[in-house]
Amino acid sequence: MAKPAPAWKHAALVSRAVDWLRHHYGCGIILSEQYCATGEIPDAIGWKGFCHSVVIECKASRADFLADANKPFRLNPEEGLGAERLYLAPRGTISPEELPAAWGLIECTRKDVELVVKPKRRDQRTTVGMMKEMNLLLASLRRVEVRIEPQTITDFLKWKNRMIEYNGGVIPTGISPAESEQNSHLLSESILGD
Repeated sequence: MAKPAPAWKHAALVSRAVDWLRHHYGCGIILSEQYCATGEIPDAIGWKGFCHSVVIECKASRADFLADANKPFRLNPEEGLGAERLYLAPRGTISPEELPAAWGLIECTRKDVELVVKPKRRDQRTTVGMMKEMNLLLASLRRVEVRIEPQTITDFLKWKNRMIEYNGGVIPTGISPAESEQNSHLLSESILGD
């Protein structure tokens, strides 16, 4: 008799989703399980250049996946987050035929994470979804600012300026000037060629 596959914990799936967004999908900014006033708490959401967002919902069981369909932002997908949307689940939990329109599917085993169904590349996010994402980002930035007080986020981000000042007006060896940092989130649409 075959031994049943071990149960997955939701936190382990979220960790896999964050890793996949960062290392396999090229997202530079990633948040996981962050609450904001919009009601949707994405398991993982990442942003690529020019505000292109990717949401991953992690489902440890079929029951969890089936219950997800009744959430308000699934019933009204135009209110949801994510230009691209995917589910991540243990292999065999979700059938590709069951996916909502345009959603993708990532399956995982103990050793691997595999993109089984690519999400549609069209932007599923509406203006409402974009505003909700902005709310999520601003709420997250405020949480950071509370933790670094009395310093402001602006002051915190100017650490290179402080290093130059401390080093007698010269940027220390091994630190590149802010203007030469690679940051795809600062690229314009015309540079991206989208």
